[in-house]
Amino acid sequence: MNEDERFPQAGPVDDERADALLERELRQAAAVLDPVPEALRQLALDAYALHDLDARIAELTFDSLMDALPVRGVTDAPRMLTFSAGEVTVDVEVTEDGLIGQVLPPRSVHIEVLGGPRTARPVPVDSLGRFTSDTPPAGPFALRLRTGTEVIVTEWLRA
Repeated sequence: MNEDERFPQAGPVDDERADALLERELRQAAAVLDPVPEALRQLALDAYALHDLDARIAELTFDSLMDALPVRGVTDAPRMLTFSAGEVTVDVEVTEDGLIGQVLPPRSVHIEVLGGPRTARPVPVDSLGRFTSDTPPAGPFALRLRTGTEVIVTEWLRA
């Protein structure tokens, strides 16, 4: 009996089975030794739920941290942001107390603040497109606007 007969080579089917078995064992070990925190799991589910091929991205066109000229003596100026998606513009002021903004041109829109491990927080919008949120964003955040016919999501930014 030669060496090849004593130690047969594993075929592609055997390799796939071994890989699948190893992957299953590694997943079980990770679930026991290093489980995914529930808040992170929920955040991943929420992020996947945001996956909408029809959503337009509102690009950041102005950020006072980058584009504004500094004003002498002003140390705690609020951060001003402008997002644009086609004809829709969203102006946002980020303060220690929360967000203040306006959608232009004014329209009927539902706005949600996205960010962190929390779920999306709806923000009331008046007939002139003005909105306020009394919860300051902690960490990365974005805005999701829903009109009757489209969904617009701003770029994600760190507060």
